[in-house]
Amino acid sequence: MRTKQIIVLGGGISGYGSAILAKKEGFEVFLSDKGHIEERFRKRLDEWQVPYEEGGHTEERILAADEVIKSPGIPETAPIVRKIRERGIPVISEMEFAGRYLNGARCICITGSNGKTTTTSLIYKIMRDAGANVALGGNIGESFAYSVATGRYDWYVLELSSFQLDGMYRFRSHIGVLMNITPDHLDRYDHCFQNYVDSKMRITQNMNSHDYFIYSGDDEVIWAQLPKYDFRMKQLPFAAKNAVASGAGDAFLCDGKFTATVGSRSVEIDLAKMKLSGLHNAYNAMAAALATLAAGIAPAKIRRALYDFEPVEHRLEPVKEVDGVLWINDSKATNVDSVWYALESMKRPVVWIAGGTDKGNDYGPLKAFARDKVHTLVCMGVDNAKLVREFTGVVPSIVSTDSLDAAMQAARSAARSGDAVLLSPACASFDLFKNYEQRGKLFKQWVNEHLG
Repeated sequence: MRTKQIIVLGGGISGYGSAILAKKEGFEVFLSDKGHIEERFRKRLDEWQVPYEEGGHTEERILAADEVIKSPGIPETAPIVRKIRERGIPVISEMEFAGRYLNGARCICITGSNGKTTTTSLIYKIMRDAGANVALGGNIGESFAYSVATGRYDWYVLELSSFQLDGMYRFRSHIGVLMNITPDHLDRYDHCFQNYVDSKMRITQNMNSHDYFIYSGDDEVIWAQLPKYDFRMKQLPFAAKNAVASGAGDAFLCDGKFTATVGSRSVEIDLAKMKLSGLHNAYNAMAAALATLAAGIAPAKIRRALYDFEPVEHRLEPVKEVDGVLWINDSKATNVDSVWYALESMKRPVVWIAGGTDKGNDYGPLKAFARDKVHTLVCMGVDNAKLVREFTGVVPSIVSTDSLDAAMQAARSAARSGDAVLLSPACASFDLFKNYEQRGKLFKQWVNEHLG
């Protein structure tokens, strides 16, 4: 019988892990990357004797595959993907592939337009601090497939993007968390919001009556979707504005505290005792508390871990206060909704640095906060015309720049004692930077080198 041929497209963290798991499981595997494969990934591929190519695709070999594992960063419009689809070759994600080899382990999966990285990190910390045998993966941490290939875990905590969900068919979340759904990545969804919504709702597929679905009871988009589905799993909504309740459990924020309940167990959290601030982090903490209660973690351990948790890098991360000006790195805010929460949490007058690759943004929801809190908008991008047009007459001063250094110099000139300089771009980073992490690191580096 012929050995099944697996092709892995993309040699980043998702691809190399998938290739190694395929090798371990006895498939004939080949990894192909149109660009450059990082040295750390090449080294592991060599250790596992996985054949690979970089700098281009050998189409004949790829189109002979029985199945293709596609990295989430490769769009459906890529010529090689179109040719694979035309041949009728199944295309799946790393998550779908690794989920076939869990050996009884369970998955807590987190998605949403915003808050998923912090919520995933919270859940992982709670589980790890409580002594659970747990791995972190998906969009953060180690490759899920590599963890499955090289370790034995009882739990996987996975942050899932819409692109990863799109390639998942039989995979099942035992505890699924949907933080919110707001317009994002519409350039990858034919500029159709419903296509993106449908992608996010895939977090619920294949769940059964033993599973838990945790979601925002304040998110109108999610509420509008619920009647379309015949859910069998236990539902656990969390909210701060709407009155929500479920027989299985729920969480509600009131007067600076929330109580999360799953079945007969509950935990009360005082937000004033957390190191995370802002309404968005209250939502993140409620979701994390519900998920870990559902996973069987003791309430006291949940409370302790939530109070100990430090902010995630690049998400409303205080960098330094110099001459009364607080510099804040929120580079991970790549869409309008993320910036809404960032501006909502600001307690000082703001110099706001924004801009980058626009993803079809509607800046309308930001204008009330911008009018009330922002005295200077520094636009940082190759093309700032839309930002300048949208916020003229809303923000008193707008400065257009085309580099990080120019933006930082402009922000320093505009900032007064008592202000916050907030890097919260509302856009992707690809016009000037490799990714949002590089943008955030260069922001922090500039602050530390040029100020105080």
